Amino acid sequence: MAKSLFNEFEPVSSKQWKQQIQYELKGADYNDTLVWESPEGIKVKPFYHQDEASANLNIATPKQPFSILQNIFVHDVKKSNERALDTLNRGAESIRFTIENETISIEELMHNLPLEAVHYYFYLSFLSVDFAQKLNDFAQKNKASFSIQNDPIGQLVKNGNWFENLDKDFDKLNTISSKPTIPFLNISTGIYQNSGANMVQQLAYCLAHVNEYFNRIPNINQPITIEVSVGTNYFFEIAKLRALRILFSTLAKEYNHNLDCNIIVTPTKRNKTLYDYNVNMLRTTTECMSAILGGANAISNLAYDNLYHKDNEFGDRIARNQLLILKKESYFDAVNNPADGTYYIESLTEQLAEKALLLFKDIEEKGGFITQLIEGNIQKKISESAQKEQELFDSGKEILLGTNKYPNKNDRMKHDLELYPFVKQNPRKTLIVPIIEKRLAEKLEQERLATE
Repeated sequence: MAKSLFNEFEPVSSKQWKQQIQYELKGADYNDTLVWESPEGIKVKPFYHQDEASANLNIATPKQPFSILQNIFVHDVKKSNERALDTLNRGAESIRFTIENETISIEELMHNLPLEAVHYYFYLSFLSVDFAQKLNDFAQKNKASFSIQNDPIGQLVKNGNWFENLDKDFDKLNTISSKPTIPFLNISTGIYQNSGANMVQQLAYCLAHVNEYFNRIPNINQPITIEVSVGTNYFFEIAKLRALRILFSTLAKEYNHNLDCNIIVTPTKRNKTLYDYNVNMLRTTTECMSAILGGANAISNLAYDNLYHKDNEFGDRIARNQLLILKKESYFDAVNNPADGTYYIESLTEQLAEKALLLFKDIEEKGGFITQLIEGNIQKKISESAQKEQELFDSGKEILLGTNKYPNKNDRMKHDLELYPFVKQNPRKTLIVPIIEKRLAEKLEQERLATE
């Protein structure tokens, strides 16, 4: 047992602390004054004490430090290859290629890239057995470290339609999984956070999302990748990622799946702003810190100008350097599971996991995640949560500095917009109502742009 640092002092119990606090409050109610409730219904106390703590949670933390992930959209294969080489030389440690065209040559894309020491993710905007086989064959022939990110349910959630239909999409996934293959399955959960779901909903929907695949694909013998977005509620986001690992492990064991999930974390878009955009760097820094301390396997940072600029070298370099500073200068990768034994974070982790598990069970009792999407119940719950948060922002109770508090009235952005930074309307026939990502500041920013 570790020696106590303060064994020369008499121990103070939680009851004694509460009595002293109550005395200092001079008659004010302890719960009304100092205990606050989060949107998830978690009551946060002013202090946490050993004698009220549960036993340390058993969390399967990553065996390797987090990797710095660079996103590359593949349009021109030669340029994408050159960019991958350049970013690896500038500090990136893993690469994610987003591919929209299955005629792309894997050999050309991977030409001269280091294969064994760097992990490559392939996010596909289509579902193809042949293309998955090409990636698998290349990886095995060249001893490359590859993961494919297929997610038909994520396609349904975001687009409103399957790639083809439910049966054909899952037939293809089952065909891919029936052969010895590289990891092929991805759970895209960032959209739940970016559309306004609270943390309990994010965890429960992620778990229900995963459960659909476990139910419909009998042979998942590879690690599953889970994409997560994190916001600026620092300790809660650390706890959210830890709770996700507990929940995934609990569910996976029911299907005799004994592999840890691979978590990729990206800062949320929901709190990013068009005006006073440099503040976005501060937001993404704390969000990346939460991701590291929460146990992310890989982190893909958002560039500060992501909302209104096309991909550019300067924005990418700043985003990458934020992670390099945290890793190489601040040594955030030096301690395994640094949040372990922290009473506050342990308590948040436990409560988030318990509440998410209850919501997950409710979804399953009502037919499962896909059924609830088709009936519109998931979209309704997210919309209600998003509206509550929007009202807090509109009233000034939820603050985004430089936007709804201390705005710089001299900021001008109209002529800097290379991208449309607001929700895009695309009327079309869909199977379900798609879940739409929307930032908190959009309405306010549109009003400011109109008056420039």
